[in-house]
Amino acid sequence: QSTWGVLFTMRRAIVAAASSLSRSTGVAQFANAVSPSAFTVPQQHRTFSAAASAINATSGAYGTAGKKNNVARTCGIGFTLEDKKGELMRALKVFDQHDITLTRIENRPSPLNINEQMFFVHFVGHWDENKVTDALKAIDDLSKGRVFKLRSPTVPWFPRCLTDIDQFSKSTLDAGTDLASDHPGFKDETYRRRREAIVERASTYKAGQKIPLIDYSDDENKTWAEVYDKLCELYPSHACEEFIEAFQSLESAGVYSKDKVPQLQHVSEYLQSKTGFMLRPVTGLLSGRDFLNALAFRTFFSTQYIRHHSVPLYTPEPDVIHELMGHAPMLANPDFADFSQIIGLASLGATDEQIKQLATCYWFSVEFGLLFQNGGLKAYGAGLLSSFGELQFSTSPTNTKAEVRPWDPYNAAKTEYPITTYQPIYYAASSLPEAKERMLEYCQSIPKPFSIRYDKHAGRIITDVDVVGKPVGLKF
Repeated sequence: QSTWGVLFTMRRAIVAAASSLSRSTGVAQFANAVSPSAFTVPQQHRTFSAAASAINATSGAYGTAGKKNNVARTCGIGFTLEDKKGELMRALKVFDQHDITLTRIENRPSPLNINEQMFFVHFVGHWDENKVTDALKAIDDLSKGRVFKLRSPTVPWFPRCLTDIDQFSKSTLDAGTDLASDHPGFKDETYRRRREAIVERASTYKAGQKIPLIDYSDDENKTWAEVYDKLCELYPSHACEEFIEAFQSLESAGVYSKDKVPQLQHVSEYLQSKTGFMLRPVTGLLSGRDFLNALAFRTFFSTQYIRHHSVPLYTPEPDVIHELMGHAPMLANPDFADFSQIIGLASLGATDEQIKQLATCYWFSVEFGLLFQNGGLKAYGAGLLSSFGELQFSTSPTNTKAEVRPWDPYNAAKTEYPITTYQPIYYAASSLPEAKERMLEYCQSIPKPFSIRYDKHAGRIITDVDVVGKPVGLKF
């Protein structure tokens, strides 16, 4: 059996940390804690959106995603102050007195005067608001006329709410009806017409709708059952504990059985009750940017068509067996769900090179990741968990054909990989929480011109700086 690429064009990625400072508590604590010459944001006010959304999701309720909400606009100014004790506190009090919420503060030494510091402040408001104009006049007085507006950074366009990703289905790299000449179903007209019908139903799906139910045929259910039995033989000895627990829960809930292909709608409802993740039907292969962007909203694009029945243990592309036997169970695990969203949030507004790096991290973890568990190697990556052959290959203690490295996103992001053979290199973490923390650390290490938070109740992305989205041409 060959290893196939679930995200063929993905390679590498990034993201920056997000710093958030509230007017009511952050300003006062911050101003009392530091002087202008030692400016740092207190740790308690640093927020990376993926981690924050996970930590704050203390209840089982998740907001209705996809609704467009009124998002407060941010403005940015720069100003210069004397580098002496109390100056910054005076400036911050101006914003506090005018009831203006700060979203981002940075500083650097003045390049022209050793006795001055330059500050860059972003806040919620509009330039023509009375309280904003009054506050800026006060800041102008403090800085002796050295206040200037900051230009909004320009980054690749990214979705702000779930309905924004509806357009992704219209820009697949290839459609589910496009079969290569070596595809097992290439010459089977009945199979091709069946796929076309399934793809057509997925093409009209919009955020918030029920996922279309597919009446799978006897042949399709038999294919599912054969793969189901084969993989379930291996899971107790080759899959990680988290996967086994989630898989058994899906069976106990009546969502999974070997008798028939599960419906995406039912699986999605189950995942939402566990971690807030949801499935969404897709017509074919998405670009790395689009696929990862959707993860920021805890949304996983999934195919509904199934591999050809003549070769049940092989598929040259992602199909519903790969999605449901590999990906879906792990998305019921909170740490893995957070891990996936962290990568997705990192992809928002990222450059093409950063997308390639982040997608490579995804490849070596979400697709082909391993854990050191119970004295051996156990799989948590979907490309392994849905592959009878590579699941054994990757976890074998006597395998000398593959190298297993400790999970390190910095190293993984630069590592090349094949898409038509078993992987020669795997990455293994000591635990899912450890894998998540390392991924978050990596994402925080590379700065962006803006920071983000995910509002799970509204299902939208909030930036601390107004950004201008530029059209994305060729997607990777």
